[in-house]
Amino acid sequence: MDKILIRGGVPLTGTVHARGAKNAALPLMAAAILAETPCVLHNVPCLHDIFSMDKLLSFMGVRIDFTGRAMTLDTTGITEPEAPYELVRKMRASFFVLGPLVARFGRARVSLPGGCAIGTRPVDIHLKGLEALGCKIELDEGDVVAEGTLTGASFALDFPSVGATETLMMAACRAEGLTRLTNVAREPEIENLAAFLNAMGAQISGAGSDMITVVGVDSLKGAECEVIADRIEAGTFLIAGAATGGDVTVLDANAGHLAALLEKLREAGATVTASEGRVGVAAANGLKAVDISTQPYPGFPTDLQAQMMALLACADGTSVVRETVFENRFMQVAELNRMGANIELDGNTAVIRGVGHLMGAPVMASDLRASAALVIAGLMATHGETAVQRVYHIDRGYERIEERFAALGAQIERVRN
Repeated sequence: MDKILIRGGVPLTGTVHARGAKNAALPLMAAAILAETPCVLHNVPCLHDIFSMDKLLSFMGVRIDFTGRAMTLDTTGITEPEAPYELVRKMRASFFVLGPLVARFGRARVSLPGGCAIGTRPVDIHLKGLEALGCKIELDEGDVVAEGTLTGASFALDFPSVGATETLMMAACRAEGLTRLTNVAREPEIENLAAFLNAMGAQISGAGSDMITVVGVDSLKGAECEVIADRIEAGTFLIAGAATGGDVTVLDANAGHLAALLEKLREAGATVTASEGRVGVAAANGLKAVDISTQPYPGFPTDLQAQMMALLACADGTSVVRETVFENRFMQVAELNRMGANIELDGNTAVIRGVGHLMGAPVMASDLRASAALVIAGLMATHGETAVQRVYHIDRGYERIEERFAALGAQIERVRN
C-alpha cells in the first residue's frame, strides 16, 4: 500500500494549476445519460472517483472515450438502467445516476451507497423529491427501485443538499410541466451542471440561487461542457502555502468560488491577491487564530475544514472550529494531536490552541479531506519525517498531489510498497 513521506519546514513557493473539479465532473458524467446523442466534457480530472464512475456507466452500456482531459460519452447503447452494489459501494456519487435513469427510461434500480442508512447522509431527500415528481420508490434488498412517468411539481428540500439538488434538477428536465425546487444548494457545481443541461436543451433557471425552476422537455441532445476548476483543491494549495509561511499562486482558480476561505486567510494574517484566473496567498510573518463555522455555500466549506484545522494548529492564539454540515468530520484530530497539535473536541466543536511547531510522525488517513490535512501538517512539521498511510483516500480527489507539492519546493515523495 502506498504512503507519502514528507520532511516539512520548507515554505512553499511558486505556482500550481487547479485541475477540474471532481464534484462537478461526476454529476456531469451522470447527466450525459439524459442525452440521446454523444456528449463531450473538457477539463476532466484524472482521479479514482472519475474512473469509478466511468466503470459504472460502462457497465450500463455507455461508450466512453477518455483521452487527455476530454471525455466523450455516448449513451445511445444503454442496456442496463441499473447500478449494482459492487460498483456503487466504492463511491457515494454513483447515486447520481438514479435521477437521469428514471427521467429517460422511466425506471431504475440503484444500490444504496455503501455504509449509508437512509437519513444519515440523507439520500432520503433525493427519494422524497423523486416521489414528489410522481416516481414510485421501493427498497429491495438494499437497492432503490424507482419507476414512473415524472410530472412537474413543487418541492422544498429539508436541507440544501448538493446531491439532492443535482439529482432532482436532472430528473425534472424530462418531467412533464413545471418543477419548482426551493431551499436548494447554491454551489458553483450546481451552476456548472445547469449550464450543461441547458446546452443539451433543458430549460433551467435560478441555478446559484435558493430556488431552481425547470420546465420539462421531451428529449435532450448531446452537448459540450467545460468542468469548472476545483475550488477545494485550489483552497488546499492556498492553505498549504499560508500554513508553511510561503507564497503560492493557484492558476485557473476562481476567487469568487473561494470567497469564504480567502476572508478567513486574510483574517488570520495572510496576504491574499486575486485576479481573473489566479489567486495567491503569502504568509511570511506568521498567522493568528480565527474561528470558523462550516456552512452550505457560500459559507465556509466543510471540505476545507480539516485543512484549515492543520493551519490553525500553529496559529497564535486559540481557534474554535464548528462543523455544522456533516457528523464525524473531525477524524483528523487524533492524528494531528499525534504530531504535537493541541486540539480538544466537544461534540461538533473543536478548540485549537496554537503550538509553536508540529513534529513529523506516522499518521493514518481516514478520508479524503482528512488526508489532505495530514499532508499539510507534514509540510508544516519542523522536526522529523511524516509518513501518511492509506493515501488511496487522497487519490480520490487530488491528482498526483506529491508531484505538485514537490514543484512548490516541498520535500515529499510517494513510496510504493
